[in-house]
Amino acid sequence: MTEGASTATGRPAAVILAGGRSTRMGTPKASASLGGRSLLAHVTARLRPQVASIAVNLNAEPGIALPSDTTMIADTIPGFAGPLAGVLAAMRHVAKASPDASHVLTVPIDTPFFPATLAARLRNALTSAGEIAVAWSLGAMHPLFALWPIGLADDLDAWIRIDEKRRVRAFIARHPSVAVDFAPIATTAGPLDPFFNINTPQQLQEAEAWLAHIKDPAP
Repeated sequence: MTEGASTATGRPAAVILAGGRSTRMGTPKASASLGGRSLLAHVTARLRPQVASIAVNLNAEPGIALPSDTTMIADTIPGFAGPLAGVLAAMRHVAKASPDASHVLTVPIDTPFFPATLAARLRNALTSAGEIAVAWSLGAMHPLFALWPIGLADDLDAWIRIDEKRRVRAFIARHPSVAVDFAPIATTAGPLDPFFNINTPQQLQEAEAWLAHIKDPAP
């Protein structure tokens, strides 16, 4: 791990990206229920042991109370500018809240099974303060599961305003990055991609089915 890549605790600050419109879900994803708990509860519980602090990026009423140990932050670029706007908000927030931190961890609200080793493995993969560490599984990149250098904030701000498609992968390709591969989760129904994400009510039902088959669903 590069010195200064995280906070003084050795763990990074994290921001949950929940600032989208949730159009396909039809309701705010943060409040969607999985196994009797909201997605927000699942994601925060999974993050807590891994990080120094948690903020939630929201641009509308989430439909649920935020956990008391989290902070709400909004996009710094108005108009639902996409997930990169949430990443930018995360960088700006941590730059103020944790001036000594060099990176911020982002995770999306709709992916409740991500690894309990996510933060540590991304952090340990870094070789320089300017590098982005990005999660992969089963041959696919998961660009919103990443440790982002806070020093890229101004470049990201300009990219969002210039690039019409605001493509996350294209922005990552502009900068040094390291891929960190995560294995599937062993379940009683077969292997599960740890980055299985929920965009629709049908996928929420699928997640319910997977939850019942995970050998150790904690936290």
